[in-house]
Amino acid sequence: MARIDQKEFFQDNYDTFGISACGVAWNSEQSQKRRFSAIVSCLGDVRNDTLVDAGCGFGDFYLYLKEKNNLPKTYIGLDLCEPMVKEAKVRTGCKIVQCDILRQTIPLADWYVASGSMNLLTRLETQVFIQRCFEKSRKGFVFNLLEGKECEGAFSYWKTREMKKFCQALGVKVQIKEGYMDGDFTVVLRS
Repeated sequence: MARIDQKEFFQDNYDTFGISACGVAWNSEQSQKRRFSAIVSCLGDVRNDTLVDAGCGFGDFYLYLKEKNNLPKTYIGLDLCEPMVKEAKVRTGCKIVQCDILRQTIPLADWYVASGSMNLLTRLETQVFIQRCFEKSRKGFVFNLLEGKECEGAFSYWKTREMKKFCQALGVKVQIKEGYMDGDFTVVLRS
């Protein structure tokens, strides 16, 4: 069971903030783009790859890649929240699927990315999410998490060392990127 009802949480954000970074629970467009930049710096050139955006929200990562002239050959967005799925389809023109990544079948791709998608999940759910996405990636999975001591509340926090330990136990190559903003880190998993 998630820390809180994700559908309700994101529907409330959407109703309150509309199509914006705040609508997908980021505190600003600037912080959202800083996280995207960290992910892209780990991915490199994806123009010949397939990429699944796990928890795509309104398709902002796709638009960021477009702005950086680094669109993948194929982009697929997955999201739990119906209004976000509808808007992402319009904004990207790509295949966007309403999907519960923890419970439903997800597609195979070169890369999986997730920006903020696990911030409302329990520790066990986060681990399942990571395993499922990595298993469906041919090249790797790049995701970010909130850094800090785990506490009660809506959001989940991780220490980099505990996430690295979990990922190494999966038998994969792990790289952690820090320092691009306070309270956040990016993880790269490769086969």
